[in-house]
Amino acid sequence: MRRNAGISPVIATIIIVAVAIAIAIAVAYWVVGIAGIFTRFEKLEISAAWYDSSTGYVIMKVRNTGSADATITDVFVNGIPGATTNLTLPTTVASGQSIGIEVQNPPSSVTGGNWQSGVTYEITLHTASGKDYPKAVAIP
Repeated sequence: MRRNAGISPVIATIIIVAVAIAIAIAVAYWVVGIAGIFTRFEKLEISAAWYDSSTGYVIMKVRNTGSADATITDVFVNGIPGATTNLTLPTTVASGQSIGIEVQNPPSSVTGGNWQSGVTYEITLHTASGKDYPKAVAIP
């Protein structure tokens, strides 16, 4: 009598476990990739802001430290949009990129459109995602 030669139960179990581990690793890489797409964020950091008396501008140094690009859509002075800047709005700041912003004049409804000595202004960068990044600047 002849006995059918097949795979032993131990070898079959090892093959099934190896295939299951390979599939689990592939699914884990896929999930991490999907999660990375949905967890990207913008974060603008205003590292410095000062009034340059030689030009009459408020200078701001801005860096995007987030993992997604940020698009600046407006610049507010004391909560009022429409400040005159060196930017063509909207302006996109790529992740890791630094830019310099010159706020040349506040909106005309703020102190007549000119910076006034001795006044502290709150300059806010508004982005397309709806976030605001404020910075207070005292004019000497």
